[in-house]
Parts: sequence; structure tokens; C-alpha cells
Amino acid sequence: MSTQRSTPSPAPRRVGATLQQVADAAGVSLATASRVLNGSTRIVNAELSEHVREVATRLRYVSNGPAQALARATTSLVGLLVHDVNDPYFSAIAAGAMRVARERDLLVMVANTYREPALELDYITRLGAQRARAILVAGSPPVDPALAEPLRERLLDYQQGGGRVVTIGDQGPEIDAVLPANVQGAREAALHLTGLGHREIGMVVGPRGLVTIADRSEGFRRGLAESAGDPVVAHEIEGDFTRDGGYDATRRLLAEHPGVTAVFAMADVMAIGALAALREAGRRVPADVSLVGFDDLPICADLVPALTTVRVDTEGMGAQAMRMVVEPVAEAAEDAESAEGTEGEAEGRTVVHSATELIVRGSTGPPA
Repeated sequence: MSTQRSTPSPAPRRVGATLQQVADAAGVSLATASRVLNGSTRIVNAELSEHVREVATRLRYVSNGPAQALARATTSLVGLLVHDVNDPYFSAIAAGAMRVARERDLLVMVANTYREPALELDYITRLGAQRARAILVAGSPPVDPALAEPLRERLLDYQQGGGRVVTIGDQGPEIDAVLPANVQGAREAALHLTGLGHREIGMVVGPRGLVTIADRSEGFRRGLAESAGDPVVAHEIEGDFTRDGGYDATRRLLAEHPGVTAVFAMADVMAIGALAALREAGRRVPADVSLVGFDDLPICADLVPALTTVRVDTEGMGAQAMRMVVEPVAEAAEDAESAEGTEGEAEGRTVVHSATELIVRGSTGPPA
């Protein structure tokens, strides 16, 4: 009986160049080419990096991602957890982070957590299983320790396993963070309104369970306490961190406290809803009621009237957080998008403070 030997299938032909061919054509070492093209944390001169990438593109080089992951026990994947990607605040953070990631040839996976702590925990576990290089967490942690502590512990477990963690918002004393100056920004908003003469002010706040809201409430009340002149009465109404939440909260505010002459909405998306509610109630802005927001989203300058608000460099915070993932922390801090931002050590971690600025536009004026 005769047997037939099968002919081995030919190895698949590589379409593009090898990494060594790219290095030779670019006139750099193999190690330098690898750092530029394979997501290394080692920094390469920007001009040289661009040259190597142009050569790689011309030679149709394609990196072998699975092999690199096995070699480094990590990937070029960075997870970005946001509360709500539809919120322009978080969209701007994601845009800044992804711009820096693109410069470093990193892949960003954006996960929408819907402000659900259990979902945040699940995403962190999944990103760890995918050997993600780093996790960026954008969004205020819960005030309640029973909710905040499991998230902090999960991030620390990931960090101790070799992953990199940077948060936008304070997630604990062992985790590097980029922090907006929420207290100071809200204080300036309060001083602006009281300086115009307002003495009965409504506060349209987001969910009280978030640290961001607690900080902005604290800063606003601090500014009210510092104001000169007659005592100020502040009425606080809670709503969702959305346009509709701001609309509903402002309607309740006007029904319960019709004498208010100014409203401070603790997010611009809420201020947009507040503006609609004021118009619906026949209150002119700013002739009858002044309105201040927080964040300075791009749309604020196009509202009628244009919105007075506290500017936060949201895109810059996203970029800064991503720099802290891929660069030595000191260099990343020096390169901060906000010129007024400051960097320092706190309890064994690095914190970059992103400055805020009150932007006065047409929605505020003296009371009638």
C-alpha cells in the first residue's frame, strides 16, 4: 500500500518590511525603531520619532502586536473609564487623552460606566485580564466610603500587578491624579455674584454622592461666607448631571424660592437646562436672574446670552493624564497643558492641579 506525503503549506508571505529593515532605512538602531513603533515607555526625540514613522509607513511596516504583548507581558492598550461619553465634559477629556495616545501609538479603549460603581469594577478587572498597559479613570469618585473603597482597592491591585493608573479626580492617596481646582473655581463664582449685589441665590447641584459636587458646593458656600455686605441666602436643589436635570431642578427652585435673583449651576450641561427653565418661566437672563455655570464647554459662548462660567481645561486634563501614563511623571508635569497648573507630591503620589478661571459673559449682571 502506498502512502502519499502531504506537502507543507508555504509560510505566509510578509506584505510589509521587518522592523530591522525600517531601522536600517531610517538610519537608527533596532532598539530606537522598536521604541517608536511598538509602544515603549522610553522617550524618543519627537522629530526622530516622526521620521521613523514616515519610513515605517512608506515600507508598509505592520507591528506584531501579539508577539510584543508576550514579550513585554503587556499591550499598547490603555483603558479610559468615563461616566458618560455623551457628556461634553467627558468627551473633551477623551479627546485630549486620545490625542496624546495617538502621538505614542497607543490604542485607547473608552468604557462608559454610567456612574455605576459595579460597572467600573468590572471594567478594571477586564482591562487587567487584557494586560492593558494603563487605566485612566475620569470622573468623580463617590463620597460614600462603602462605594469608593472597593474601586480604590481594585485600582491598587491593578497597579501593584504592574499596570499604570492615573485618575482625573481623587481616587486615593496612593494613586497619581490630575485634579481640577473645583473649590477655588466655585468660590470665584460666588464672589462674582455677591459682588454684583445678589443676596438670594439658588444652587442647582448634581448628585450629592459625588466628590466633585461636594467640592463645588464647599467652594461656593465659602465664597458666599467671604462676601461683603448683607448676609446671603442660598437655596440648594439637586438634579441629575444632565441638561434635563438642570431644567427640572431650576423649575423646582423657582417654584419653592421665587425670590432668587441668581442661579449657580454646577455643570454647564445643567446650566443649559436652567436657562431653558428660566425662559419658560418668563425670567429674563440676566435682567431678572443671573446664571453661572461650571466647565466652560464650547457651546457656552454661543448661548443667548453667552454663559458666564468657570473654565476647566478638560481636554488638557485628559492629555495630561495620558502623558503621566507614558512619560516620566516629572517631565509630564512640566509639559502640562494648563500653564497655571501645578505639580507636587502628596502622600507618596504625584498630583497635577489644573487651574480654573472665571469667564464672565452676558448671563450675569446686577439684580433689578
